[in-house]
Amino acid sequence: MTNKALPQDTVDNSSGIFPVSNSVGRWVLLATILGSGMAFIDSTAMNVVIPVLQSELNATIPQVQWIMEAYALFMSSLMLLGGALGDKFGRKRIFALGIVLFTGASIWCGLSPNTSQLIVARAFQGAGGALLVPGSLAIVNISFSDERRGRAIGTWSAFTAITTALGPILGGWLAQNLSWRFVFFINVPLAIIVLATLYWKIPESRKGNGEEKLDVWGSLFAVLGFGCIVFGLIDSANVGFGHPKVIIPLVAGGIFLLSFVFHESRSSSPMMPLNLFKSKTFSGGNLITLLFWGAWSGAIFFIPFNLIQLQGYSAAGVGLAFAPLVVALFLVSPWAGGLVANYGAKPPLLVGTIMAALGFYLFTLPGIGGSYWTTFFPAITVLGIGMAIIISPLTTAVMESVELRESGVASGINNTVGRIAGLLAIAIMGVFALSTFNRSLDYELSSLDLQEETRQSIDDQRIKILLIDIPEEISTETKTDLKNAIENSFLASFRLMMMISAGLVLIGTFVAWVTIERLKPH
Repeated sequence: MTNKALPQDTVDNSSGIFPVSNSVGRWVLLATILGSGMAFIDSTAMNVVIPVLQSELNATIPQVQWIMEAYALFMSSLMLLGGALGDKFGRKRIFALGIVLFTGASIWCGLSPNTSQLIVARAFQGAGGALLVPGSLAIVNISFSDERRGRAIGTWSAFTAITTALGPILGGWLAQNLSWRFVFFINVPLAIIVLATLYWKIPESRKGNGEEKLDVWGSLFAVLGFGCIVFGLIDSANVGFGHPKVIIPLVAGGIFLLSFVFHESRSSSPMMPLNLFKSKTFSGGNLITLLFWGAWSGAIFFIPFNLIQLQGYSAAGVGLAFAPLVVALFLVSPWAGGLVANYGAKPPLLVGTIMAALGFYLFTLPGIGGSYWTTFFPAITVLGIGMAIIISPLTTAVMESVELRESGVASGINNTVGRIAGLLAIAIMGVFALSTFNRSLDYELSSLDLQEETRQSIDDQRIKILLIDIPEEISTETKTDLKNAIENSFLASFRLMMMISAGLVLIGTFVAWVTIERLKPH
């Protein structure tokens, strides 16, 4: 990527801070919002596509989890390195490299003939996302003056949240009317727009003279640590927690993560400087990020299964069901971003986390059937308003709690925390979901008079949950009883997942009360 010369009104103060003109600032926001939006759209669109994809590719729940987790694993574990690469070699250059890698992997995903290839392609897609996501926020942070930075970050946060929420709508429509594969192909035209904008409109920037060393060992420890833990958690669905195939990866993952922390504390150029966490607001903001995005990622993984496989919604219908969330984000996010300047981040974070927790709780109330307007509409709307109030103040608080020269690494840390939250939430909540489903199904089946062959057939398919094939040779009444047993068991599991999400966000309310301070812009 050729470096574009800085505009005449651009100031280089040798700290990597390059405030740009209003006209260039608009191009900065366009490129960074579309670029990061590619990664965010794919992550949420896949949640709606997954139930359709599971049926088409005949995938088990662990395979479905890996399709999601391969992407999240490489994005989260490499994102800190991505931020450091941008600081060293140029934020625009690494951002562009991430766009190219992400788009190439997206095409591979769309062409994948089976789950194995799709999982590998998703891993490469996650690696591309690890380069582009921290770069996008870092470019925004260093491109605006003190007076304009808060509003710019708020705009970036609001629109990336909107693109995240648009993912289910777009994914549902494409899966219903074309194919789930087009969820990946739509990244191609977006990438062309972003790369053209970067090349012609946006100046290059880096931290200092770019001589900092890269923390390759830290990145390796992070990938191995989170990879082993996720592998162990997902495989526990097949062999149980007591099996060596689960115990060994979990122990190894813990050792690698401890090695990561120890290495970062001793490294002369750590990719996650531990001294940043001396700021109470930075630490608290990242903990809230972990809790909120963990709750969101876990919930959004299970909600489409409920709507499509239990409630009978079409894929496009699921997308439309999330429309109120998008509207709430679009209308409320700009207002919420403005609250920070007048009241600080704490008040909107307290209100937003409480509303989001209420939204997750409302998902526990619907049974099977009923009107959308009285079942899922209230939950999605309240959750959307809560999200809109949280996201901009949270991002602004985290970024303003560090010096501007640390923008790249701070952005990388915050985005990494959000991605790790999703990575761990899907793996851990998947364990709870399967365990609860199995216990509930045992209880339901205990009241049925089933032949041994029928019972064994159901037991062999438990890992497919709602896609369990009921034997054809049994009576119609028994088929109905089995169908009800499976659906009631999933519903019990789903309600527990929503309660866990609500609890995580309420913990975030307490963290916001204790840690978030009113900060002056640097």
